[in-house]
Amino acid sequence: MLRLKLYYHAKPYLPWSLRMAIRRYFAQRKRKRYQEAWPIDPSSSEAPANWNGWPEQKQFAFILSHDVESQIGYDQLDKLLQIEESLGFRSVVNFIPKGQYRVTEERLLNLKERGFEVGVHGLYHDGKLYNSLTRFENRARQINQYLKNWGATGFRSPLMHRNLDWLHKLDIAYDSSTFDTDPFEPQPDGLGTIFPKWISNPKSERDKSKFTSASHESTAPKRPSTGYVELPYTLPQDSTLYLLLKEQTIDIWKSKTAWVAKHGGMAFVNVHPDYIDFENTGNQSQYPSAIYADFLKHVKREHADQYWHTIPNEVANYFRNCDS
Repeated sequence: MLRLKLYYHAKPYLPWSLRMAIRRYFAQRKRKRYQEAWPIDPSSSEAPANWNGWPEQKQFAFILSHDVESQIGYDQLDKLLQIEESLGFRSVVNFIPKGQYRVTEERLLNLKERGFEVGVHGLYHDGKLYNSLTRFENRARQINQYLKNWGATGFRSPLMHRNLDWLHKLDIAYDSSTFDTDPFEPQPDGLGTIFPKWISNPKSERDKSKFTSASHESTAPKRPSTGYVELPYTLPQDSTLYLLLKEQTIDIWKSKTAWVAKHGGMAFVNVHPDYIDFENTGNQSQYPSAIYADFLKHVKREHADQYWHTIPNEVANYFRNCDS
């Protein structure tokens, strides 16, 4: 954790090209080291206990999300969403409340009217949210206000940093700051599943234990009344594939989606409008928009009628209320 703190303190002063060169060097070494567990970790395919499957007897869930990190991403967002709309898809858009841009009420209303979901992406994008419990609690109060004002139920930490116990301080239905397997993230330990996971509030677990012990009843609910659903992303992020590893095709997304579908899990991908080249300029810090469009077309064509596609809040609601 100290190394992460030092890195994010120095990050604003390091050129993007230098940071990316260093990350690419270490990423190639990690890719060889973790080739048995990335992009597919065979151990993550086990379904939750008493899992009854997805709605409408669909084989797997297909979910899209976007983290808007900069003014560039904010300005390009509609171009990305238009690709999804043209193919019949919808997603959640995670905004930074105090980032480079300002989120207008008109933008939030427009997204919701079009069937998209809005989520909160930290408070700042500075990598310091979890530096201390005091800092987290101070920011959590402000994050909760944005959750309320934006009508949002979901949260994702910047840079996929996380402390799942601390997140109980947020008024959320779900979090999506984890992954099944991703050794390239600053906190590389994955959740180890391609399914949603219920994160119980430790306090409610203690209270439930006391109640059950005192009453000798075995009819307590399978899940405590407080907690949230963790939705790990299960397809590699676009920034990892196309900027860090410099992939040129959608082959990894295709193969991982097929594997998730085979095991009945959740194909959940995170794509950043900041890193997409919509004008084919050849910008080294972006990748062609055709890559994402081709992937969506592939899923729609090759997995027709197999997937349950909806926004993450609906997935969290379904999982929270199902019998697992």
